[in-house]
Amino acid sequence: MKMLSWRQWIPSARTLAIVPPFVWLALFLLVPFLLVLKISFADLQFGVPPYTPLAELKDETLSIALNLRGYALLFSDSLYIATYLNSVKMAAVTTLCCILIGYPLAYYIARSKPSIRPLLLLGVILPFWTSLLLRVYAWVGILRNDGLLNKLLSSLGLISAPLEIYRTDLAVYIGLVYAYLPFFVLPLYATLVKLDLRLLEAAYDLGAKPWRAFAQVVLPLSMPGVIAGSLLVFIPAVGEYVIPEMLGGADTLMMGRVMWTEFFNNADWPMAAAVTCVMVMLLLVPLALFQYNQVKQFESRKRRRNDTA
Repeated sequence: MKMLSWRQWIPSARTLAIVPPFVWLALFLLVPFLLVLKISFADLQFGVPPYTPLAELKDETLSIALNLRGYALLFSDSLYIATYLNSVKMAAVTTLCCILIGYPLAYYIARSKPSIRPLLLLGVILPFWTSLLLRVYAWVGILRNDGLLNKLLSSLGLISAPLEIYRTDLAVYIGLVYAYLPFFVLPLYATLVKLDLRLLEAAYDLGAKPWRAFAQVVLPLSMPGVIAGSLLVFIPAVGEYVIPEMLGGADTLMMGRVMWTEFFNNADWPMAAAVTCVMVMLLLVPLALFQYNQVKQFESRKRRRNDTA
């Protein structure tokens, strides 16, 4: 039997480098989620904590009780189903708007002169220097009936009555796109700035029109940035609470507001935990699709390298 030397038992530098991120994710993502998952199978009670224990040892007998009240109510109550669908719809529309606005912006920054490129990037990053709460509150002052937007349009004679934007879904869309647009622009810019311009020159030499060169060269090569940016917008937008609460109306149903209501207003922690767990599982679908796309692209590039070798 071959004995292993002591050097083979020491982890490699690559292994040691990835240990801290995994420990961080386990402590601040996995452990809290497992606690929320445990609460979702409990039952509501009046006391501290406001939920029943899952396991109880009494008279040398261990009893485990899993309560499915929260999950049954989620899939039977039309209000929760409508809230999930509305959250996904608003997040999808927000992501689409960020794509339509952010792609030309990222492309322009990536193709601008290197001397002014840092200033353009600074303009994208600058909103992060201010609290999100303050920035959303500024939109309240802009979109209200007596806000800056209505006053400007009225002074120009473009409207005779104030536009009803504040406390509507439109106001929520404006706030979401404003807040999450940089999350789409930055990863897409990182992809576009590394694009080999010789590919475009080759396409032009072969007689391709500018729009066709963009559609067949630039767009396919920038898809990793588009997918990454879209996920960075879609995932947090589904569970957004601050923007719908400050800009939306009473009928603006989003999961962040529902979770806040169940946790703090109704003090129904098991129900709120069930809502949270289902939302997390819902968000795992686009993450799994993104991971599948990344693996597929990696295998495709690996096959092309092996074919050319």
